[in-house]
Amino acid sequence: MQRLYTAEGRSLPVIPWNRYPRPQMLRKDWQCLNGVWELRFHGRSEKIRVPFCPESLLSGVTISPEIGEELQYLRSFSIPPEWEGQRILLHFGAVMRDATVKVNGKELCRHQNGYLPFSVDITDALHQGQNELLVRVVNDLDMRYPWGKQSRSRGGMWYTPCSGIWQTVWMEPVPQEYIRTLNIKTGADWAEIETTGIREGMVELDDQTFPLCDGKARITLSHPHLWSPEDPYLYRFVLTGGGDRIDSYFALRTLTTETINGIPRLCLNGKPYYFNGLLDQGYWSDGLYTSACPEAYEQDILALKALGFNTLRKHIKIEPEQFYYDCDRLGMIVFQDMVNNGEYRYIRDTILPTIHLLKRSDRKLNTNPETRQNFLKSMEETAMLLANHPCICMWTIFNEGWGQFCADDAYRRLKALDSDRWIDSTSGWFHQKESDMDSLHIYFGRLHLGKEKKPQFLSEFGGFVWKCPEHSFNLEKTYGYRICKTREDFFTELRKLYLSLIPLVKAGLCGSVYTQVSDVEDETNGLFTFDRAVQKLRPEELRDIAEELSAAVCEK
Repeated sequence: MQRLYTAEGRSLPVIPWNRYPRPQMLRKDWQCLNGVWELRFHGRSEKIRVPFCPESLLSGVTISPEIGEELQYLRSFSIPPEWEGQRILLHFGAVMRDATVKVNGKELCRHQNGYLPFSVDITDALHQGQNELLVRVVNDLDMRYPWGKQSRSRGGMWYTPCSGIWQTVWMEPVPQEYIRTLNIKTGADWAEIETTGIREGMVELDDQTFPLCDGKARITLSHPHLWSPEDPYLYRFVLTGGGDRIDSYFALRTLTTETINGIPRLCLNGKPYYFNGLLDQGYWSDGLYTSACPEAYEQDILALKALGFNTLRKHIKIEPEQFYYDCDRLGMIVFQDMVNNGEYRYIRDTILPTIHLLKRSDRKLNTNPETRQNFLKSMEETAMLLANHPCICMWTIFNEGWGQFCADDAYRRLKALDSDRWIDSTSGWFHQKESDMDSLHIYFGRLHLGKEKKPQFLSEFGGFVWKCPEHSFNLEKTYGYRICKTREDFFTELRKLYLSLIPLVKAGLCGSVYTQVSDVEDETNGLFTFDRAVQKLRPEELRDIAEELSAAVCEK
């Protein structure tokens, strides 16, 4: 297979993403199954580099499959002899969309959500020597299931689809009795650790030990060190029980809504905080849904913090857990969107709200029972998957009406599952009654606050375009909300826009999300180009405004 290079010109490793994929449940022994697999589709066979989807450059596939076409991934593997006598778990970070897994011809599982991980115990299907693994998968963009921003006809704010395996595939041995799940809840000075799979064990934190009884351990800290973007302190611990051992961590931080000087404010660790954010689509020029290497997240986060940003709104996509771990340890708040399913209608969901027809009952929208059930199941599984990450401070349920139905019911359902985080039920428009904030999208006209007596949140704005032709995906088409012909115009207009936020912050604005981190295909309104080769602003050009925004939220 030809040697490929990342957008930055680095040679791709033989085994890409060869890093343990679950930083909060880290075991010592594991085996990465990324690398070269055989891919069969459309009566032909090619080599593909997993975990990159076949539509991407980094996959090495020469002709992309058609949407709805079955892909067959094949490879052989062997079990290390030192794993003998243990159960063997096979994990998939994510496979888009409808995947069936076979080992040595035995069908073991089927999974139909292209954004969530799944695992299967393959022990009883194994034999000595080489074993054969087959993954059959179809990305049909069935709107009954989460589909995100993929489109059969990409363009504008809709992007190239991502089929097949797009996150790490890996195996690990576990004892007969092992830690199956880990749930961590925290407050200002305490943490509660709860497990399934084992009931008795021990938590080791620094030089202290805490017993795990009935699957639970309670830790109280006399001198708590709180987590924030400015001081992202993590408490690292070891959990043992049933012959199993994992390394993990937690952080202490509180999220509350307080009325201060008559204004409702979002408070981090008891103090008003300005959430200065960017919309993060999670697309990459060479890997599409998958960055070339896990280090790419750290590079993005550090560059954005240097510009003065402290928040990313992860937009309509769930990332590998490495992303959330890097946000945890580096100090970047995440507002996490649920991935949409159901119908999108251009007139109803974009044109009418743009001309300020923003009110609509959602009880009779997206009425298909299977679509509704799939969305709610995905919402709950997303919250459970990511609940332990302190960086996540807000969930977004519906965005701009995409697939929206019964938002108030969804809010109550999610709040019952996670009462500690804020929920933006309806980002942009079609607001119902239940939400923790008044969430506005304003791309055209004067920036302003909403009318609801809730914390004010500008959940999307900006989208200014300065296009770098030599680093652009499409020279013929440009999508964005204001075109700037030069970098100087871009910088000037952006500063003017951000300066207009300061009086709004003093009046009640709690956070803002500028569109967006990077260009994505035709949509060239990023602070980086699509290939991340050009950063359109220098750190010193926005940091002073970021400091003013932070100061304004605390003014009396």
